[in-house]
Amino acid sequence: MISRLLTTDTYPPIVAPDLHAVRILVVGDVMLDRYWFGDVSRISPEAPVPIVRIEKREERLGGAANVARNAAALGAHCGLLGVVGNDEAGTQVEQLLRDSSIHSYLQRDEAISTIIKLRVIGRQQQLLRIDFEDAPTDTVLRDKLTQFNALLPDYDVIILSDYNKGSLVNVSHMIEAGRAAGKIVMVDPKGDDFSPYKGATVLTPNKSELRRIVGSWSSEEQLTAKAQGLRETLGLDALLLTRSEEGMSLYTATEILHMHADAREVYDVSGAGDTVIATMASMLGAGMPMADAIMTANRAGGIVVGKLGTATVTRAELFGS
Repeated sequence: MISRLLTTDTYPPIVAPDLHAVRILVVGDVMLDRYWFGDVSRISPEAPVPIVRIEKREERLGGAANVARNAAALGAHCGLLGVVGNDEAGTQVEQLLRDSSIHSYLQRDEAISTIIKLRVIGRQQQLLRIDFEDAPTDTVLRDKLTQFNALLPDYDVIILSDYNKGSLVNVSHMIEAGRAAGKIVMVDPKGDDFSPYKGATVLTPNKSELRRIVGSWSSEEQLTAKAQGLRETLGLDALLLTRSEEGMSLYTATEILHMHADAREVYDVSGAGDTVIATMASMLGAGMPMADAIMTANRAGGIVVGKLGTATVTRAELFGS
């Protein structure tokens, strides 16, 4: 088996592909990210905590919606299938999708509230995060699976963005249907059991997610054996391990590709995995070779961690045009 280290110094320049014809369907846990920014000048007399005087508020697409936002920012045609509540936050998600030119297939669940992550930022540092979340009802999930099967012929690449919030209980059926239809099916996994992701094209765990499944490792050789064993067990074409400051490693049946992290100042890692999988999916959808797609995704991840909160990378930032 071939093992290669890919670097920007030794790898030939990657030509920017035309992404307008690439059609990506993102399915998963949809969230609304809310940011409250303020000034911190004193400690509360009631408890030893800072008082934040809120001066600005922002709302952004989160979870699977941030994956879709990243793909759309690169120029791909993107649709989002998920569940939100029949509430103000769900309406805001719909508006943000329209603003980002993402086709919405969201279903409203009367029984739940839209998932919200509220972050309080003081002096450019996250001080607190408050989560509001409910799992979708069985009836809405059945309707979602039916809609997924109906949408499948219209898209080339499927991204299943699992945040373990209950929207992807039918993920194994979606993977099976997608692969049977000849689609590229990529999964960002969560949880203690990866068996529902069996048969996907590419799985993209980070180090902590992989460690929960295969256990710890003490050497690169041991990591390779565990990663390849999991890839073979799940019948994956490839397993992409995102390794934070260590970069990325791609494991396939024929080779192992390692990439150092694109050296940048790390400001915020929120949503970096969303950017990586969205970029890789866009490049593969455009017919880019796997190695080129990984190098491009690695570069995108390096750019987005230099931005605050869930953010996107533009085509110009990636390719300079």
